[in-house]
Amino acid sequence: MAKQRVAVILGGRSGEHEVSVTSARSVIAALDRDRWDVVPIGISRSGNWLTPGETVAALDAGQRAFTEEGAPVLAASEALGALASCDVAFPLVHGTYGEDGTLQGFLEIAGVPYAGGGVAASAIGMDKALMKALFREAGIPVARYSVIRSWEYTLAQNDSMALIDQAIGFPCFVKPANGGSSVGVSRARSREDLPDAFQAAFAYDDKAVVEQAVIGREVECSVLGNEHPEASIVGEVVPDRDFYDYDSKYSQQSTTQLYIPAPIPEGVARDIRRLAVRMFQVMGCEGYARVDFFLTPADKLIANEVNTIPGFTSISMYPKLWEASGLPYPDLLTRILELALARHQRRSR
Repeated sequence: MAKQRVAVILGGRSGEHEVSVTSARSVIAALDRDRWDVVPIGISRSGNWLTPGETVAALDAGQRAFTEEGAPVLAASEALGALASCDVAFPLVHGTYGEDGTLQGFLEIAGVPYAGGGVAASAIGMDKALMKALFREAGIPVARYSVIRSWEYTLAQNDSMALIDQAIGFPCFVKPANGGSSVGVSRARSREDLPDAFQAAFAYDDKAVVEQAVIGREVECSVLGNEHPEASIVGEVVPDRDFYDYDSKYSQQSTTQLYIPAPIPEGVARDIRRLAVRMFQVMGCEGYARVDFFLTPADKLIANEVNTIPGFTSISMYPKLWEASGLPYPDLLTRILELALARHQRRSR
């Protein structure tokens, strides 16, 4: 088969810029060069687009974040020309302006096939309030939660705190509705913790989700496919602190443990895989996504979230689960890109 060109898009404007760069490094290194010509396209923290040459130079220099100026996207003729020359794109921009449907919409308008969920699934996957409402409507169990806007909190702080007291209780988590990698997430043990928690969340979004703290194990499952998605084996995350925060996920000093497969009964694992596929389909996902749950001591499953662009670092759960399921990392990447091309071909008929 003739080689095809794949644009790996990385970086971006969100607080997960460095995670995106780390994910892309792993993907670029693992892509089968007998199958793919790789064209890396970086996006700076300010949203400017770098040429492939500028991106390669930054990666070769070991940069964890793009400091080059680049050019605003509508003026980035060389970067856009490189994108247009590619057969398929692999967006690895985590967080806002990349994982939330905006980049997917841009690629749709440009007519470029791309890996992962479409515009709607990506937007829902990024907005935890919309995602939880959709799951609740579909009868999928979720933790108790409330949604509070920044202006509501500013105008009626006491009312917001009273709502949390009555509807959620403590401890609880306060999260930006739109965000990932636990950026801006805080655990509030009491009412006194809420002002700092809201300040942290509203630094990233004007909408916060306040969620009941579920007592349970954190288990994850990787899903892959378009019309007929399949689930990997199940893994378990045992954080090295109160919750699985940014440092617990990505710090070199982290002692968080990943257990693959998760030490759970086979019947429970089957239930997790089945519910993971259902959540993937309810959201309208295609390509790939990681689905996260809480497993209570009574073996009850509580849906946490679906991550439509999960981490792809060498220690990330998504590729590790598929590798343990018999699909090596390079083959997984090829399969994801083939699914993207197949979806584009189906829609073009």
